Amino acid sequence: MASESAAAVEATTTADAPPSAAETVQNMPHNLERKWSFWCDNQSKPKQEGAAWGSSLRKLFTFDTVEEFWSLYDQIFRPSKSVVNADFHLFKAGVEPKWEDPECAGGGKWTVAVNQKANLDTMWLETLMALIGEQFDEADEICGVVASVRQRQDKVSLWTKTAPNEAAQMSIGRKWKEILDVTDKIYYSFHDDAKRERSAKNRYNV
Repeated sequence: MASESAAAVEATTTADAPPSAAETVQNMPHNLERKWSFWCDNQSKPKQEGAAWGSSLRKLFTFDTVEEFWSLYDQIFRPSKSVVNADFHLFKAGVEPKWEDPECAGGGKWTVAVNQKANLDTMWLETLMALIGEQFDEADEICGVVASVRQRQDKVSLWTKTAPNEAAQMSIGRKWKEILDVTDKIYYSFHDDAKRERSAKNRYNV
């Protein structure tokens, strides 16, 4: 089923002839393995005094078909067109992109630094397609992905839920690096470390 999801995400077909029964079925919505939600955190806007971290985080849309995904992405979710200091998130439905969420609390993240806006969009889209197409062997371990638009350097981060499970994290990191086609090392940090110190040390790398 996972391979069918991946194929449905990438495949497009056109035909001039009247649709056959098979084509009619093919034109029906392509359901994903699970539901996903897009979130946005626009930190460029001034915050009210005393506002807690994450107060500007908003869940925008939840979807579970390939067609809904492409409609949302084409209309809204291209990070390079966003304002500086905005974060875009795609997380499994029911999981909030916060350290405090039960699915994320014991986890961490792989991070890739992005030097060009065009690369940011490409890496973001390739990761979205890999997630909703269930291309990771450790798919249940993944919480979601974040694209962070910054003045000096953009970043894309892949959040997972069980940071001490090194085997799972290394498998995810290797697969993600392959999907993004990057040659530089990428690094994994624990959320718990980040809570304690601003510059958390990296625990794993591939």
